[in-house]
Amino acid sequence: MKQLFFLLILSSLATGAHAQQPAPKAPVELQAGRMQAQARPAPNRPDAPPQFPGGAQGLNAFFQQHLKYPEAASVKQISGDVLMTFTVEADGHLTNPSVVQPLSPECDTEALRVLGLMPAWKPATRKGQPVAVQVRLPIPFGNSQNLKVEQGKPKFE
Repeated sequence: MKQLFFLLILSSLATGAHAQQPAPKAPVELQAGRMQAQARPAPNRPDAPPQFPGGAQGLNAFFQQHLKYPEAASVKQISGDVLMTFTVEADGHLTNPSVVQPLSPECDTEALRVLGLMPAWKPATRKGQPVAVQVRLPIPFGNSQNLKVEQGKPKFE
């Protein structure tokens, strides 16, 4: 009799455990225009973004001085932006340059060349300490009038 009672208790506990498990949640889907600002900043987001020496005007002057419109792109009348990413390290030097959105092989090569000529930037800071941050930068070619520095994600090692 004790064994029967014990088996009944075990079987009821086993079925009760299955019933108490929550159903899996559907993943949260983020949609443009429906996102909300965070109540508090992300713990690894920099307080101040990295900055080219001289700001946006200095960056524009740097491109005017160093960027050469490739002849092959000129013949084909190619214009637009090469979207680059790179990391501004804690010491301000640029590392890991890559083309995210190519324009033409000639323009992409020129954008990489000019990025290699850039001086050190003022690094991003978090709580007063310099931190490495990934930056997205469109490099204009031809008739492109866009020059925007897009901040990226912090890079922590």
